[in-house]
Amino acid sequence: MDMSGALKVRLLYTVFDTALGTMGAVWSSIGVLRIVLPQASREDVVRTITDNGNEYEFCAVPHFGDLSERLQRYVRGEHVEFSDPLDLAGSTPFQRAVWNTTRTIPYGKTQSYGWISNQLGKERAARAVGQALGSNPLPIIIPCHRVISSAGSLGGFTGGLDIKKRLLAIEGHKDLAVEHSSETDSGHFERS
Repeated sequence: MDMSGALKVRLLYTVFDTALGTMGAVWSSIGVLRIVLPQASREDVVRTITDNGNEYEFCAVPHFGDLSERLQRYVRGEHVEFSDPLDLAGSTPFQRAVWNTTRTIPYGKTQSYGWISNQLGKERAARAVGQALGSNPLPIIIPCHRVISSAGSLGGFTGGLDIKKRLLAIEGHKDLAVEHSSETDSGHFERS
């Protein structure tokens, strides 16, 4: 516990280089807790990881199995499976439902925010889907970059539209427009 009485959680992290930049992963005793999308430097990744007051310990890659290697291969354009245990503690049931549905979108395919809301039986919840994707701590593993507006535009991405476009291009989508649609399920920013 810290001085305020809040319980501090010890988390492990690793940092690794990819073809798109330096990435990071955080692991709890339950599973993968967070993926940091490509940053300009190792320092940027570490700062992004350690910005919330928990205790972090750098860990060599073996604790993470081959996760960093699979992420590196994915960024190089290989179709990679991510069946790692996930730690979704702190998320709501709706967020978990959205994220689980998003994980069913196959590599190389896209779906709309509205499609996800329909899959959940909540036909008018496209905006809420966008907000749930905006809280996704595990981009690529939970492939929120595969969710676009119903009009076919990119929608949004907290990691930046450039990285969303690059991730989609890795999966074979080289022609998606960056313009925002006025559809009700566009313009939401997914946190990554």
